[in-house]
Amino acid sequence: MLEVRGVVKKFGGLVAVNKVDLTVHKGEILGLVGSNGAGKTTLLNIISGIYRPDAGTVHFNGTDITGLKLDKVCKAGISKTFQHAQSFPGLTAREGVMIGALFGNRHRTRLDAAEEEAVEHLKFVGFPPERMDTPLSNLNMIELRRAQLARALASRPQLLLLDELTTGLNPSEATEAIRMIRKMRERGITILMIEHVMRVIMGVSDRIVVLDHGEKIAEGTAREIAENQAVIDSYLGKSYAR
Repeated sequence: MLEVRGVVKKFGGLVAVNKVDLTVHKGEILGLVGSNGAGKTTLLNIISGIYRPDAGTVHFNGTDITGLKLDKVCKAGISKTFQHAQSFPGLTAREGVMIGALFGNRHRTRLDAAEEEAVEHLKFVGFPPERMDTPLSNLNMIELRRAQLARALASRPQLLLLDELTTGLNPSEATEAIRMIRKMRERGITILMIEHVMRVIMGVSDRIVVLDHGEKIAEGTAREIAENQAVIDSYLGKSYAR
C-alpha cells in the first residue's frame, strides 16, 4: 500500500531523515520506534504531506504522492493524528469531527449525515457522550486526543498514521487503546504508528521499524526487534537483552 524509498529531509545542517526505505502492506499494523530525535515524526510528516522531502519518493497505492500537500494526501486516503493534539478551538467536539467527514475525503456528505458520522466515530473512540457539544478549547488532553482520532477516522482513511496515541494514558487506558487499534484494523484500516510505550508497540504491531539518528537500523517482528543488538544498544536498553 505504501512505499517510501530513499527519503531524505534536512533542516539547515541537521539531517532529520537519511535515505529511509519503508513499506506498509494493506491490512498491516506497522510500528515505528526510536529515541527522541530519531526522525519518526518527521517521516510521518513527509508521508502525510506536511513536509516535502529533499530526496526520495513516496508512493501510495501505486501513485506517486511525493510532495503533495496535506489536504490532497488526506483525500487520497491517508490521515494523521498529531503528537500534540491539534484542534479547532472555536468548534465543539462534534463539529470538529464533522470537519473530517465533510472535507477530509472525496465523498460528498450532507451535513446531517456528517453529524451522524461524527457521533459514531466519537462513540467508537470512547469519547464521553455528554461532552460532545463541549468546545474543543475546554477539553482535557485525553478528550482532545480522542476527538482528534475521531476526526481522522471521519476522513475515511485507508492508511492511518498515529503519532504517540497512548501518550499520557494510564495502563488501563493503554490496554483499551490496543483494543481500539485492532478494531480499526478490523474495519479495514491499515496503520502506521509511532509509539514509545513498548508494551503497546510490541503487543499490537505485525512488524516494527527502528530509526536512530534519522536512519533505519532494524526491521522485523517484535521478537526479532527485541533480540536485535543494535536496537538494544541504541534504544531498548539491556533489560531487553536475552
